[in-house]
Amino acid sequence: MTTERLTTELDDILRAGDIIRRGGLVAFPTETVYGLGANALDAEAVSSVYAAKGRPSDNPMIVHIAEKSELDDLIRGGLESLTEDARRTMDAFWPGPLTIIFPKSDAVPDATTGGLDTVAVRMPSNRAAYMLIAASLRPIAAPSANVSGRPSPTTAEDVLEDMDGRIDAIIMGEQCDVGIESTVLDLTGEVPTILRPGIITKEELTEALGREVVYYKSLLEKPAETADPEDGVADTEFKPKSPGMKYRHYSPKAKVRLIEGSREEFVAKAKELGVEAIRNGLKPAVLDYREDEHAAAHDLFADLREFDRQGYDLILIRTLEESGLGFSVMNRMLKSAGYDIVK
Repeated sequence: MTTERLTTELDDILRAGDIIRRGGLVAFPTETVYGLGANALDAEAVSSVYAAKGRPSDNPMIVHIAEKSELDDLIRGGLESLTEDARRTMDAFWPGPLTIIFPKSDAVPDATTGGLDTVAVRMPSNRAAYMLIAASLRPIAAPSANVSGRPSPTTAEDVLEDMDGRIDAIIMGEQCDVGIESTVLDLTGEVPTILRPGIITKEELTEALGREVVYYKSLLEKPAETADPEDGVADTEFKPKSPGMKYRHYSPKAKVRLIEGSREEFVAKAKELGVEAIRNGLKPAVLDYREDEHAAAHDLFADLREFDRQGYDLILIRTLEESGLGFSVMNRMLKSAGYDIVK
């Protein structure tokens, strides 16, 4: 298969929309990371996304829409069923990097939701993404446009590394503004619950809703020692309600180790481990975001991919404070390192 390189100009966006309607796959930029899009209401097209990514079929996808009115066909009971929590959250953060979990309508195939009776929906703020959804005349199911388990792509070049020849087309947009995937908020239970942390934080959601928002319990726990390292959880019957909950993610080819402590402690430990790596014939790299959570969010995936391109074997990363946006970035760091932390 030849993967078309498309621009963000209108003619190319219309071409991409036609590919989506015909059941094809198009990678496209969003404000978070690049997505790999298919018609969300076409089970066969969605199955092609799983195949292209090597993605487990019980890992649900996020459905991207251009207008709030499109929810009417996607959620059980339509727009009239929206709760006050949902309306407040959408008003505060859509369009933007927030995904909301709703009860799904019968129009959404099980292939899109991983067999669940809920559907994850977001409205991206990226202009090219908006134009593609509008041109497709379809909601677009789109996980990150990478081989499953690899760091999510934040540039078109990242996508081509993993997907060239596997998909129909890629919209060659700019580097993503945010750099990590959207926050996923479950509003189907009694308590608003974050299933995947992102740049929109627990504190911001709590303020917008006027009541406490909590993290899903697994976000606060290290996976069991008996867990399959490819799954990241001990319970193989677990059905994830959001991408990023069950399977190992964000891993470069190089081994990643996290180092806790002050800058001085990090420098000393990184030097010790780096010298040891060199003695063993390995090429080490060091990464310290100096407590800059936004820089870490924006650059982490790009840095991991760049270190792979340069042939590093070991990446030593200083940890962040696990609060606010730092909690979200640490979620990615921990998974990329397989929870290997040096204290």
